[in-house]
Amino acid sequence: MSKNMGKILVGIDLSDYSAETMRVAAKLATETGAELVCANIINQREVDTFAEESADSRYSLGEFIEHREADRSEIIAELIREAGETNLKSRMEFRIGVPFLKLIDLVVEEKADLLVVGAKGRGDIAECLLGTTAEKLFRHCPVPLLSVRHRSQGQILRNSK
Repeated sequence: MSKNMGKILVGIDLSDYSAETMRVAAKLATETGAELVCANIINQREVDTFAEESADSRYSLGEFIEHREADRSEIIAELIREAGETNLKSRMEFRIGVPFLKLIDLVVEEKADLLVVGAKGRGDIAECLLGTTAEKLFRHCPVPLLSVRHRSQGQILRNSK
């Protein structure tokens, strides 16, 4: 890995695997002198569902998105602190849309040198049929992609033998 990278983009989906993904990305950013851009994508399906059901809601769509971003900012800030990299330069970016497409858009927009994602995330049954975000990123990402496998995933495989 180059000692002087400009930017590392880390996709944080707030799954159980996010802390490990953040830890690895933060360590890489610190070791290479890169800025860490922490990306969180609010899935378009979630926004569409709110919009369809919001007639009786006390929140507007804009307020819904603001609340989502504020809540997620707090969680991501805690993940950054827990990563323990004291000299880390980081910031957050939020987008709304299809997660893998928005992550690729951010890679290009930010001119990132590397994308870091968790190997497993917050997928649902539709993703089992259509392919996971990580799989789609491997096929389409224009920069190197590091997929972080959670430590317990290896343990599960060893215990199932």
